[in-house]
Amino acid sequence: MANRGRRNHWQRAMRRGVGLGLAAVAVWGVTMTADLSGVTQVLRTWADRPAVAVALLESQLGSLPQETVQGSLTGWNRLLVGQSALLSAGQDAVEDYLQGQQEQPQDQTDSSEPSTEPEEAPDDDDQVDTPLQPPVSQDGILEMTGVGKEGGQYLSQNGVYLYDRTGKGLDESVFSAGMVHFTLGEGPQILIVHTHGSEAYSQSDGLTYQESDSYRTTDCTRNMVRVGEEMAQIFRENGFEVIHDTNLYDYPAYNGAYDRSGAAVKDWLAKYPSIKIILDVHRDALVGNDGSIYKLVSQENGEKVAQVMLVVGTDGGGASHPYWIDNLALAIRYQQELISDYVSLARPIVLRNSRYNQNLSTGSLLVEVGGHGNTLTEALAGARLFAESVSQVLLGMKV
Repeated sequence: MANRGRRNHWQRAMRRGVGLGLAAVAVWGVTMTADLSGVTQVLRTWADRPAVAVALLESQLGSLPQETVQGSLTGWNRLLVGQSALLSAGQDAVEDYLQGQQEQPQDQTDSSEPSTEPEEAPDDDDQVDTPLQPPVSQDGILEMTGVGKEGGQYLSQNGVYLYDRTGKGLDESVFSAGMVHFTLGEGPQILIVHTHGSEAYSQSDGLTYQESDSYRTTDCTRNMVRVGEEMAQIFRENGFEVIHDTNLYDYPAYNGAYDRSGAAVKDWLAKYPSIKIILDVHRDALVGNDGSIYKLVSQENGEKVAQVMLVVGTDGGGASHPYWIDNLALAIRYQQELISDYVSLARPIVLRNSRYNQNLSTGSLLVEVGGHGNTLTEALAGARLFAESVSQVLLGMKV
């Protein structure tokens, strides 16, 4: 009976393998005879949607036993998936999906907590655009306040929290490893740029815009350029000279945006060597496993504002970045002032593997103002408070 069971298992596996092979041949045949200019994008979109990828896989492999695969495809299943370009394209998404399913909390005892945790952006988000969808319902936008935690990937010192996503195995000594060794003189001192300038917010505050893509617009009165200008005005009011680059480097193409904005930063630095502070201003995007959209808010002086997060790039991805530890030191200076001035405006600093063009100069940081669930009104309020607080740090660096 055991031999018969094994024989039936292999027969089923072989049938699946043949089915996948035929599917691959069929897809290849279509590519040879048809115009697939639109199909490629569809397949790429499917690969970005774990639920679709799971359905495709289960149609060929049967039900995927999570308790067996432990959040990953292994052995024979992986071999079969490799025979189909379509299924292979969705493989990473499926593994992420299964892992996410296992990591979801089993019991929610506090009804005030969200039922699912928002997903973090991938570490290759400087090259890969994550498709954003409208909220699953009118109540599909949930408020949350990002705060630091003890343990895990979090490091803390004197109230400053650092979320380490690099895998470097850092400890609290990183808080004092770098230094801010420049001053601000005459001429333009601050450069504000937007690698992803077309990023936009929820339109629920009545500040509507025409979308160039989901939660994106080329209307610079409604996207990140508007948020950057709000910061620039505050810096100017505090006596700083600011260059605000209002070009959209992510439109019409998202991929390569950091290359284009990096070239612009080099040009600005060559033209104005007095620039010592570079802020690349973005917004975040947090989506729960159930499709809920999260807005990041803090109550400051009776006003609901978007939270702000500093992102520090490193050499963790293997590319040279000699300035990252000093850029982190500056981010810590900013963060100390932010937590002193406000209740919870600042989310924990995030340390990432990607460089985000911060290797071009010391004093270079990425700033995320709220998320796509926030409104522009909330984002502008958060940006004003952030710039006012940072101005206090920079005033101490003027000569």
